[in-house]
Amino acid sequence: MIKYFDNAATTKLDSEVLNEMLPYLTENYANPSSIYSVGKMAKEAITIARMKIAESIGANVNEIYFTSCGSESDNLAIKGIAYANSRYGNHIITSNIEHPAVLNTCKSLENMGFRVTYLKANSKGLIDVESVRRAITPKTILISIMFANNEIGTIQPIKEIAELARENRIYFHTDGVQAMGNIEVNVRDLKVSALSMSAHKFYGPKGVGVLYVRDGVRFARIQDGGHQEREKRSGTENVAGIVGTRKSIRNRSKRFRRKQ
Repeated sequence: MIKYFDNAATTKLDSEVLNEMLPYLTENYANPSSIYSVGKMAKEAITIARMKIAESIGANVNEIYFTSCGSESDNLAIKGIAYANSRYGNHIITSNIEHPAVLNTCKSLENMGFRVTYLKANSKGLIDVESVRRAITPKTILISIMFANNEIGTIQPIKEIAELARENRIYFHTDGVQAMGNIEVNVRDLKVSALSMSAHKFYGPKGVGVLYVRDGVRFARIQDGGHQEREKRSGTENVAGIVGTRKSIRNRSKRFRRKQ
């Protein structure tokens, strides 16, 4: 029997999650954008999932967007905010220990004329809040610091950085992919502008990401096509995956409540 010790990379699909998903792979498989009854059933499943996921992290239902993975969620948050706010500034602050989904997105934006400051983590793998403060300029429009590191496990002072960002009227995104499977996450308490998630990090299916964007945050779509996800992320939704994400994130919330 194979012994698996890398839940930081991915987790096993929970059997309860799989059972929730199966009907949307074999029976209720209609396109949720279609206007007939089975399509409406698929659409309702997405609506319910959005409501339950929002409830689990302290968000409003209209602040939840479904993507294909955590990397896409990072891209949509960072590029979307950068594009929509470029008339106010072109400076972004991040760290040198971010996931490649953040680092390479920032490098891509540099090629488009944005300026990016890469803060160095200290010897304990932490980003000092004062270093963030010193990096802010009048042109800073976005700060993106990961919540929990996927390699060394450090948990960054997200609430403090978020407060600093709010004081300076700067949007703050956090890559919460690794955090969601290991610590309690409440976006209202954290006061972040945007937070990225990936279902396969908490016993859900691969190929499904979630992006929380606080209501009122200006961000642009980065993928053209249909009208899904309130015009922010086009493409036919992965209904079974979204249903599985709902179940896995609800199971996760139950585990945290039992620990309290």
